[in-house]
This record gives sequence, structure tokens and C-alpha cells, in this order.
Amino acid sequence: MRLGISSSSIFRAAILALCGLLLHQMFPRLSFAQDDDVIKQGHPIGKVSTRGNLIVMELNDAALGKANLFDLVGHTLHFTPDGSRYRVEEGSLQWDSDFGSELAGADVTLHQLAFPFSGQHWSSFRVGRTGSIRFGKPETSGNAPSGAPSDGGVSIGRFDPLWEAAGGLIDSAPAICVFFKPRTSGPLYVKELSDRVVVTWDLTEPYGNIQDFTWFKTVNRFQAVLHRDGSIDMSYQELAAKDAIVGVYPVLSGTEKPLARLVAQPHATLAEYLDLRALKLAVVDGVLLRVTFETRGPMLTENDSALDGLTYRVLFDTHPPSAANVTSSQSAVSWTTRGFARPGCSARYVAFGPGAFRRVKATGNTIVMQGTLPPELRGVEQVSVSAEVTARGNREPVARLSPRTVRLTGVRDPEVHFSSLTHKDGPFSVVYESFHYLTLPRPQDLSCTVIKALGDKFDFLAYYSDFRIDNQEAGTPSDGPKGGNVLGTGEDQHDLEAYCTQGRFQWEYVQPVYVGSNQMQERPPEGAATGSDRDITFYVRQLEESSPDRKIRPYNYAMSQLGHEMGHRWAAFISAKVNGETIQLGPVHWDRGLQSRVAFPYQRPVEASAMGGGVWQDNFDGTFTQLDDDYYVPATGYSYLDLYLMGLISPAEVPDFFILKNLIPAGKDANGHSIFKAERTKLTINDVIAAEGPRVPDVDHSQRNFNTGIVLVVEHGHTPSPDLIGRADAIRQQWIKYWDTTTGHRASVTTNPQ
Repeated sequence: MRLGISSSSIFRAAILALCGLLLHQMFPRLSFAQDDDVIKQGHPIGKVSTRGNLIVMELNDAALGKANLFDLVGHTLHFTPDGSRYRVEEGSLQWDSDFGSELAGADVTLHQLAFPFSGQHWSSFRVGRTGSIRFGKPETSGNAPSGAPSDGGVSIGRFDPLWEAAGGLIDSAPAICVFFKPRTSGPLYVKELSDRVVVTWDLTEPYGNIQDFTWFKTVNRFQAVLHRDGSIDMSYQELAAKDAIVGVYPVLSGTEKPLARLVAQPHATLAEYLDLRALKLAVVDGVLLRVTFETRGPMLTENDSALDGLTYRVLFDTHPPSAANVTSSQSAVSWTTRGFARPGCSARYVAFGPGAFRRVKATGNTIVMQGTLPPELRGVEQVSVSAEVTARGNREPVARLSPRTVRLTGVRDPEVHFSSLTHKDGPFSVVYESFHYLTLPRPQDLSCTVIKALGDKFDFLAYYSDFRIDNQEAGTPSDGPKGGNVLGTGEDQHDLEAYCTQGRFQWEYVQPVYVGSNQMQERPPEGAATGSDRDITFYVRQLEESSPDRKIRPYNYAMSQLGHEMGHRWAAFISAKVNGETIQLGPVHWDRGLQSRVAFPYQRPVEASAMGGGVWQDNFDGTFTQLDDDYYVPATGYSYLDLYLMGLISPAEVPDFFILKNLIPAGKDANGHSIFKAERTKLTINDVIAAEGPRVPDVDHSQRNFNTGIVLVVEHGHTPSPDLIGRADAIRQQWIKYWDTTTGHRASVTTNPQ
């Protein structure tokens, strides 16, 4: 399926992902997760100017933090045990050029030694192909973070920023991150000697795809040596990649040191699980901050659907306590636990906030969340702490704990700068460094920066930059308030003020696309290898033959991303009602089995919707041939259903369609198309209207012109590079043509910043 997912829908999709209803490509970036009921007000983060048909946003100084790129090439890190902890120092490169045997899978069994780590001696471990070593039981799909099935080592969520994910690995499993970078791949080698075992990685970053930063393989060669005495060497010979997580993660002992217990005023009229009586703060092993909410009676347990919308929030502020700073919008940082219950899922709690772990424990009359100290509080001796509880359907808290001063003693930041450590530093129970690019912007801040400067005149905003951000993929999800007050599409407009719009602005990229990424290149370069049918290189010959000038259309990947993400303004959040049964056609992207043939193809005679689904041929024998799949490469247009939701065709113009369930592979046809056995359910547009209501405004009154702001985002003190200007302007021009073609000339796009 797709990268694209609306961040306003991200937390809802996260819960669906947690119960296995979404394919792993659709899983959300939890760092964007927000309370659905409270989306924080955006604010400008830079100054805006125009350059012809382009918008330039120069960020404020440190608006996206600072990058911390890998600086250990040609060096070795030595981790020396000191009791159950480690001392670390950097030295010159020590490299064993005899790699030993290539590892076929992930499992390693030792025969000459047992390696001491995390309180045990291990005679086996698993090596991850993304640069880590994991001890103990393998990670199961049920425990793996959203969207990132384990490759044998550790794993994180598909969209998790490395700066945040590095802390989240604490206490998840005994592990060593040598150079943990998701999406890398390549051969692994293992050699066991009498006093040590040597593990070597020879990896490449992903290449050739729409979500990649390179068209060609890259070299990333590094090595770990695990010694019989428990010491660890990590060596870095050659690395093209500049971002990764490096460190050692023994499981913590769980020793808890109390910091404070704050007592709240009782609210006897509230339900006992809402009546907050106390908030307890403690430090675990000097590394984690643990927060415990205590209520008058038992908490709602997971699997109880009544917990949906229930919120427990702790607020930290660096200012002294006062009545003015007791709300989440005014606090320096907050951690939130929220209950979610969705059809087909087990109800559960999920935590979010800077440094907070996703895992929550609810037992008896307590709910516990923990994490590393938020960056905003590191080095702060004391903070003002308050708390609030919000019931389902309430915007205002039903219970509050007034701010109290708490001293933050005994909490040590486990993240370090390895290049500056010496043997005298430490010892560390857990120690790591996250190497990363600039942090991700808040989508509300991006839109507010543009709209406050230029006015509320944009329907869409797309951002491009000449710097990278902390994301393992080159593309971007999308987000927005869905201005325009459209009904009947499954989601209505919301939170206009947070995006600084009076009702015009509808949808946007949530982060800038890097100028050096594949999707900002006009065409694949000469010599680029032919990839799978998920890569544009697979289709070059076909697209050249169908083009008048014998060239594939320029910026194909960029059109895939733009067409797909802006299509999320309307799709794919709807259901259909058939014979009293509600059938979900998504969520987020059209179901793989949905018949979604494009009405006005962009470049091929047969295309499936940019929003998912497929083109299915009914063989009338219980099997169906997939003529085009649900992936959006090469760029495709919109289905009849999409165009109806966009307000561009009437219900009468939507032909009957169907959805296939329980797909079972049944071979391929003579042209290589996959065949499946499946159960077919006929659908009509009236089935959709029965579930969602009619589309309002209808086709005779709907919007037909959409203004897109093409925004060049640059760092403070910088101006856009010639490459950024040239490529963004070419994408702008191609976007106008794409929209005109794929809407059948029934709508138009302008790119007017004035």
C-alpha cells in the first residue's frame, strides 16, 4: 500500500495498527500522535517570502532543533564492563578483515564461549540485518512496533524518529545496537574464536524506490566484537549513512527510587476511575522517570471498550507553580495516556509525549507510564508538576491536581556523545547515542507560517527542502483540517483554528521532501538498476513506448506522492452498507480487494486508484486476475469513487463496483498477472451513500479550482539552492498537468502564492 496517512488520523490508525488491521506500510508515525480532541494551536516557525510562483519559508534559528550526524567512521568504540554497567571510550579503528562465514538467517549459536550480557551468559543470539544484536526470545509480530516487523534484531515503528526511538528501546529486550538503521539490508558474517565472536555487517541503504534517498547501492560496513569477558568493541570502517542508533541496552533491574507523591483533592461525585487521588513520581535505575496515577477505585482495564477517550495527563513546567500554568497548552511538556477502542480491536491504553514509552500498565487503582526524561527537562533541578483526567466526550478535565514543585534528583540521561567520552565517564547502566537529521516539524506550524504571512488562500500546501529530517523515508504523510465543509466523505472538517485557517485550507504535506531524494529527480539516472514492480525503473520501457517523445513523464515519483497525499483530503475513510451490513472500504487507503479502476488514466490504459484498491478482472469461476495492484508507482489517477468524493462526478456517473475478501493466491496468467481466489461482494454508490450520507456540496455546487502553495523550506540564514528552486518549480508545473488529466478536465489547480 502507501506511505501516505493523515496525521489527524494517525492516532486512530495507530490503534488499528496495534490490533493488526492495517498493513505494515500503513502504520503511523507515532511521534505525530496527538490527542484527537485537542490538536495544539500552530504558530509561525519562520519568515515567508515569494519567488515567482514559489513560496520560500526561512525557518527561525533552531526551529527544528539541530542535526547530530554520525561521526565515528574510522573509529572503534570500546565498552568495558564495570559491574553490571559499562564505561565507554573511543579509539582508533580496530578491524578484523576475516569476516568468517556468511549468516543465512538471524540465529547464531556459540560453541566455544558464552557471552555475559544483561545479567546472563548467552550461548546464542540473533543478528538483525539492520545493524543490531538481540538476546533472548525473538520479537514476535504481536510485540513488534507498528509497521516494523523484526528482522531478528531490534525494531521500531515505521515512522519513529531515531532521536525518540533510541530511548524507547530501553528495557524492551537485551540488545546491542551497533549501527541500527531501519530499512538497510545486505550480507551478515559471523566468526567465533575461543575468546570472542566477530559479527560484521556489509549493508546498503534502500535504493530506487519512491521512499528512498538514492538510486544506487551504498556501502555501510561495520563490525561488533563480543569478548568472553563481556567487553564489546564496535568498529566502523566505511559508512555512507549518517543516521542510526548506537549503544548497549541491558534490561534494567527495576530498582525504583521515589521522588514525590502529590495528593489531589477528592471528587466524590466522579466515577472512581476518574477521581484522581494522587500522582506518584519515581526514578527507575537512575535512567527512567516513572509516573503513577492513583484513583479512588479500580481503573478500567484493557479490553473494556468504555476506556475509549479516557485520558490521564501529567504536565511538567520549568516555571514555579501558579494558577496560570495548569493546562496542557501552557505546560513545557506533557505525557498523556489515552484509552482507545475500535471495532475489531481490543481496547487498550497508549502513551505518548516526548520521551514517553508507548507501553502503559493499568492494574488495580493505578495506571503507570514511564520514559526517559524529556529533553526540555534535562539539566533542570526542579519542575512544577500537575495532572489532569479527562473523560470521554469532554474537552475540559473533570479532575485536576494543582501544580506542585518536585526536585528531579537521581535521573541520568542515558544518551551521550560517544566521541567525547573517556574511560572516566560513567559507568552507565544503559548508554546510547542517536545520530539523526533535523527534527520533524508540526504540520500546524507549517500551515500557520504560510497562512499568517500570505493569507488564507491555499487549499493545499506542499513543502520541499534542501535539508533532511529525522525520517527513514524520503516521502511524507499528509494532514489537514479538511476545510471547505464537505460532508459525506467519512471525515468532516475540524480544528480550523489550529491550522490558522478560516475554512479555506484543506490538506498538506506534514514535512518537507528533500531535494536529494529520488522523488525530486526528473527521471531515473543513467545506470540505475531495474528494481521490482514497486519501482519506476521497472516501468521505464513501457512508459517510454507509450509516450510521444519516447521519454517517461518527468517527476513521476513526485506526482505519485502529490496525487496520493492530496487525495487523502477525500479518501479513503468511507464504508458501504449492504443488506444491513457495514463494509469498511479502507481504512486510510482503499482495501486491496476494492475494484478501483481509474476513470481518467494519467499514463497507462489500465490504472488502479492512487488511493489504493486494484483493477480486478472477474474470471467468473471464483477467481480474479489483478490487472493493476494497489501501489501508486508509477503515478496513477483517481477512481470513479474518488472523483465522486472529490465532488467532480455525480452518483449516477459512478459505475457499480465490488470488493474482494479472503484473497488466496492461485497462480499467474500468461502475462504475469496474479490470480486470486476470493469472495466477491457487489457494491453501488448508493451503498456508500447509505453508510455516509450524500456528498455535500453535490457535483453541481462543489469546488472546482484548488490553489496549491509550493513551499521551499530552508534553514535559518539560508536561501534556496538552484537545484531546489528548479526541481520544485518543475514539479509545480507537472502537478498542474497531472491534476488536469486525472480529473478529466473537470477541475483545475493553480499555484498562486499572491
